[in-house]
Amino acid sequence: MNCTVRTLKDDDGKAVVNIFNYFVENSFAAYPQRKVGLEFFYRLRELAGNYPFYAAVDKGKGVIGFGLIRPFLNLDTFKRTAEITYFILPDFTDKGLGKRFPDRLTADARNIGVKVLIANISSLNQQSISFHEKYGF
Repeated sequence: MNCTVRTLKDDDGKAVVNIFNYFVENSFAAYPQRKVGLEFFYRLRELAGNYPFYAAVDKGKGVIGFGLIRPFLNLDTFKRTAEITYFILPDFTDKGLGKRFPDRLTADARNIGVKVLIANISSLNQQSISFHEKYGF
């Protein structure tokens, strides 16, 4: 796979929304009951603030996934706790990219002083639960 992970750009918004909407319509990984619009992308960027937000880009296919960390709660008590989120289109899973996001985001979290990372996973998404358990979540 010819894939790179880079800092997200403003013009990645449509691709991020399309990826997220795939999971809204086809899985339990995304919680909304209906597809989201471009405002969802801007809300994610706002929630991430100065925290890392990346796009996974395949040379031939464009943006195929995204990942970010964001503050868990906006309270001083939780200033060292963040939530990790990433979505990768199914055609690109089981190729090592899924490991790259938690590795990179965990390293980034340490570098900015985050001590606890939380993954918010639906109890109906056993594949994701198993994957995250391997990483200590």
